[in-house]
Amino acid sequence: MVRRYLSLLSIERRSYMKATVPAAMITAPGSGQGKSMVTAALARLHRNAGRKVRVFKHGPDYLDPMVLEVASGQPVYQLHPWMTGEDECRWRLVEAAQDADLILVEGSMGLFDGDPSSADLAKLMGIPALPVIDARGMAQTFGAVALGLSKFDSTLPVYQVIANRIGSPRHGAMLRESLPEGISLLGAIPRSEAMSLPNRHLGLVQAGELGDLEQRLDAAADVLAEAGLDGLPLPVTLEAEPPESPPPLLEGVRIAIARDAALSFIYRANLDLLQAMGAKLSFFSPLIDSALPDADALWLPGGYPELHGATLAGNRPMLEAIRNHYSAGKPMLAECGGLMACVEELADHDGEIHNLLGIIPGRASMAGRLQALGLQSLNTEQGQLRGHTYHHSRLETDWHPLARTRKVAGTELNRCIAGRGWWPAISTAIFPPPQNWWPEFFAGRPFARLSIRSLTMRERAKDPERMLAAWMQSRRSCRSAFPVPRKNRVCCWC
Repeated sequence: MVRRYLSLLSIERRSYMKATVPAAMITAPGSGQGKSMVTAALARLHRNAGRKVRVFKHGPDYLDPMVLEVASGQPVYQLHPWMTGEDECRWRLVEAAQDADLILVEGSMGLFDGDPSSADLAKLMGIPALPVIDARGMAQTFGAVALGLSKFDSTLPVYQVIANRIGSPRHGAMLRESLPEGISLLGAIPRSEAMSLPNRHLGLVQAGELGDLEQRLDAAADVLAEAGLDGLPLPVTLEAEPPESPPPLLEGVRIAIARDAALSFIYRANLDLLQAMGAKLSFFSPLIDSALPDADALWLPGGYPELHGATLAGNRPMLEAIRNHYSAGKPMLAECGGLMACVEELADHDGEIHNLLGIIPGRASMAGRLQALGLQSLNTEQGQLRGHTYHHSRLETDWHPLARTRKVAGTELNRCIAGRGWWPAISTAIFPPPQNWWPEFFAGRPFARLSIRSLTMRERAKDPERMLAAWMQSRRSCRSAFPVPRKNRVCCWC
């Protein structure tokens, strides 16, 4: 018995991954401090020095990772203990650390904001936090802010800070002198046009829209080098078990995915999972192409359809091709901007009306301000689907919700599934948990046990309305639940 135990332990040890690499969580006291550009500039600085840099992003973000991929020249994945899972976070980092010279993780919002926060991820991974503090209009108070960030949670190591947007060398010296014992100033970054990128309502302008992004990043890297930020952070040891290979549930299934300036918000990990399950992925442009690739399923991700309404509406061959896919009863996944493209009318920021796919009756319109923000979940018998919502648009339709998602930070429930057809609306989704739900959808298979499970007693106590009731009988397949045509299956996360 002891010998068998030792043999199993040996097998476990051989599969266990471990690596030591310089790493830091680039964070800040709050949004707008400049951490995104500092992270990108650091990645480019060390890449230009001949190092292999792997960058990750905490939280559900598409736009920053696009820039970070260009800056580092390496793929960028999202890390979020709730959305992707703690084991996934550990494995992503240790897998990257096998051959990386530096790992950077860009935080989200302020260091302790959100649940789980950037601080939570840093502690989970054993990575020290490296706050970027906007020092404009600040002198000795800079030290107080640094002290507060370092002492707020004694289990989170904060050894260094970065001063951003300083006014002069003397200003930087004052900031250095203000720091308490145990915290040093890694560098003081002067105010510079090179340390900024254009923004719009959802965040940074997409990397593909910036023709001079490479030059911008090189210029930003030069600013950091002059500020003395070319040193490496302290090394950390990362450990994790590799995940099991997913079953080939999508072997041979062809999935066409929209990807251009209008629709492009895609988690790289979702593509990896579909391919690992055997799916054959192809990409097309709703703006330029006139036909869909040969496909068994269609995915319209989020993006900026409101900025390209006229072009989308004018590409009639593509609109007809997507309608034909829908009419043939093939699966469609439409997320956020993809959902907006499915409506009859889209009203952009200027109030211009564009006639789009017309699959969903009604109008999507830009509201001029934030409409929804937060993590969302939907409980099914296959497990919990998880996603995130962040949009400035409204959908007016006579379709009625059949189920609702739950906000993680509260009891508010959002519309999840609307009338004719099957339309969950939960923002952009992360595929892995549960892995068997999405393959069933993309493969177009009937699945009889996709009911929303009843609330637990604890959930009912928090939610007196009990909105998550079972909405499909277990004997009925999803395919039989559709009116005309009976096989239509369209899933929209909004």
